[in-house]
Amino acid sequence: MKRVKLGNTGIDVTPVGLGVLTIGKTQLDLPLQEGAELVRYAYERGIRFFDTAQYYETYPYIRAAFGELPERKGEHGHPGLPAVDCSRTNPDRPVIASKCLDVTYDEMEAAIRECLEELALDFIDIFLLHEVRQDPDWEYRSGAWQCLQDYKARGIIGAIGVSTHHIDVVQRMIDVPACDIVFPLINYAGLGIRKGDGPGTAEEMAEAIRGCIDAGKGVFGMKAFGGGNLSGHYREALDYVRGLGVHSIMVGMGRFEEIDRLAEWAEGTLPADYVPDITFKKIRIDPGDCEGCGTCIRRCPNGAIRMGDDGIAVVDHAVCLTCGYCAPVCPVRAIIMW
Repeated sequence: MKRVKLGNTGIDVTPVGLGVLTIGKTQLDLPLQEGAELVRYAYERGIRFFDTAQYYETYPYIRAAFGELPERKGEHGHPGLPAVDCSRTNPDRPVIASKCLDVTYDEMEAAIRECLEELALDFIDIFLLHEVRQDPDWEYRSGAWQCLQDYKARGIIGAIGVSTHHIDVVQRMIDVPACDIVFPLINYAGLGIRKGDGPGTAEEMAEAIRGCIDAGKGVFGMKAFGGGNLSGHYREALDYVRGLGVHSIMVGMGRFEEIDRLAEWAEGTLPADYVPDITFKKIRIDPGDCEGCGTCIRRCPNGAIRMGDDGIAVVDHAVCLTCGYCAPVCPVRAIIMW
């Protein structure tokens, strides 16, 4: 698979990457070996860009994936795979991005050290402030941001920046010289995009993204499929985000076939009439994102969503029609389909 420069960072990435959140405990919760096989399969298919986070608790999958893998039986079997050289001197290494929700210098420092230790690395290409929100969140996390700058100066992190669902944060990063990377939520339907305390539009986010690209930032997009809700419009969703000029698109996947199709799209070999089978997918609420506002409950036309005892919305799959009406009204992109 071809490589592209991630803005002015000097980092080469593939035009698509694997978001490892999907295989972790908040979504598919795959056994370690099975999840590691998926990550390694993405690498074997040419994908060289992988996104994780402290919060996801998926470091063990990545470490296992790039260690020596035993022989696997079955449709996607292999005769055993040697360990991958993940050192910074290997130009074919997997580029790994991680991120942290913490706010203080000491918390961020601990998160960086945890990441390096669990991945058995002495260097990581990208580390971000995770899910930066509207003011005053940026100022509130100044300690963590200073830590990232210091670790980059020490050569332990290659590039630093933010992940966000907020248009205003992306706009702000245009004028932050120390910010190398912006990882925004973007999809053609505007699902999950925020602006201040309310919703934003895809057009507004697209304009902010172009500003970051023009400023030399490395930009890779998340949620091109709107948490799976747009996966039935496969090519339209991916083509839209690529058309904005982003350097890469990070996609969460939990099946070998999904990795194959994404690689084919990136390589230009996916049939023009391809439509994925989404009959097995179900509407779900990500408990890590849901804020218990009840908007989805009020919108559901079939009464399939209720509030759980823990204050998090829950879907009754015996009643759910998988119509997707709930997803656009969720203010925090907590409604996913997988």
